[in-house]
Amino acid sequence: MTAGRDSVRAWAAEARHIAVLTGAGVSAESGVPTFRDALTGLWAQFDPQELATESAYRAHPERVWDWYAHRRTMLAKALPNAGHLALARFGQTHPDRLTLVTQNVDGLHQGAGQPETIALHGSLMEDRWLDAPRACCNSQPPQEGRPPVCATCGNLRRPGVVWFGENLPPAALAAAEAGVARCDVMLVVGTSGQVYPAAGLAFAAHQQGARVVVINPETTELDRIADVCLREPSAICLPFLLESS
Repeated sequence: MTAGRDSVRAWAAEARHIAVLTGAGVSAESGVPTFRDALTGLWAQFDPQELATESAYRAHPERVWDWYAHRRTMLAKALPNAGHLALARFGQTHPDRLTLVTQNVDGLHQGAGQPETIALHGSLMEDRWLDAPRACCNSQPPQEGRPPVCATCGNLRRPGVVWFGENLPPAALAAAEAGVARCDVMLVVGTSGQVYPAAGLAFAAHQQGARVVVINPETTELDRIADVCLREPSAICLPFLLESS
């Protein structure tokens, strides 16, 4: 393990460009439960498909809105951990050498000081209109409710996350792909590698000859293409890898 860590640290120091893909494991180290882990108490009776699709929202908008309000409350006390902070410090010191892509919707990377984070799955703390907004939607504040609505046309506000069955935001995906295309080292941190197209970014890096490093205490679907797998929490591993890069 020590040799692996030292090698990756040297790769990071020498890299012209580093791409980083983070997943739920990074946020779990800040006490943020994963989507499914948060299905406790009242919400344990629901399947994720009942709470995270457009059809579910249209059928039961109050229920789904309340679920996301519950998640926002759970997130409110979470703080960036040492892994978030190490990435932010590296990005601030070497702004042209890092592309940070996350599957997380909690905003902890941004809160750590990395506003350029590419959030592939959107933001839990932001809202947007369910249907294409009309002029009335943007000319007045939403009418409060569960969920808020346009007081004129009734258009619903919805959480600004990517639901099951929805495409990733094209601009975010394009920016992530462009960053990966530049990298000679890619760190895949705290993700199982099962969710696409995000996991496909690691395959793209591997195919172009970049070194791929998986950082996760558990085995992942991407271990088979990794040059090194570091079985450590990101809050311990990332500061070591990046502090002298």
